[in-house]
Amino acid sequence: MTKSLPLQGCRLAKVFELRYVRERVRLGRVRRLFSILGMICLFSGAAAAKPKVISFGKWLPVKWVVGVNGEITIPLKVRALMVNNDAKEFTTGEPHQVTDRIFVVRRAYRLNDSLPDDGSVPKWTWQPAGWLLVDRSSAHIAKLTLPNYDFLYSSASWYRDYVAYCGVSDDGEKLYAMVAQIGQKKPIVKKLLGEAKDLELPDSQCAPPVWEKQPVRVTFAPNGGDKIHFDIRGRAAELEAGAADEE
Repeated sequence: MTKSLPLQGCRLAKVFELRYVRERVRLGRVRRLFSILGMICLFSGAAAAKPKVISFGKWLPVKWVVGVNGEITIPLKVRALMVNNDAKEFTTGEPHQVTDRIFVVRRAYRLNDSLPDDGSVPKWTWQPAGWLLVDRSSAHIAKLTLPNYDFLYSSASWYRDYVAYCGVSDDGEKLYAMVAQIGQKKPIVKKLLGEAKDLELPDSQCAPPVWEKQPVRVTFAPNGGDKIHFDIRGRAAELEAGAADEE
């Protein structure tokens, strides 16, 4: 009996030693697994934090068809507005820089001009539309809502965060001098200029408004009418002395 005690002690020691080695191996595997997971998370976080970059694509020459019967073709240049090389919208014309990180640019899009009997193949035609507000810091793109803005008749003229244009009523019968400000729902100027002429041609209602500063002033020149000026002061506008009262 006394001789078997040391033998049993040795066996127990070997058992504990094997268990210890196994635990060390398991801990080593767990540590390696956590290291791999940590590296995966690190790389995933770096990929998720990739900054979004706003850029423009190359100019593309297209045709804009206007006129009552679509008999007039106007050359138009469009280009893609991209976020990290992914096209989000198409634009036309040069952007207007509002602040060091925000700019506005006119939107363009393709419209399917085919009739139901023309078959299933679309007949795409380009046309300019409203305006986009773009934030370079966040790559956020939003459509601006401009009251009474008409893609055909309204030639927008920008100064700071103000935009002046000739607007058309919903029924297409009245022409307005409009001044809007980014962030404001209601226009700061809406003055009736007269009846709208149904000419179906760009800029046929009035020339693009002209801005001045010190004081800030905008001038409208409706076709066939007298020029009219507005002094812009903050969120309000004053009609120049001698002109008719605002409607």
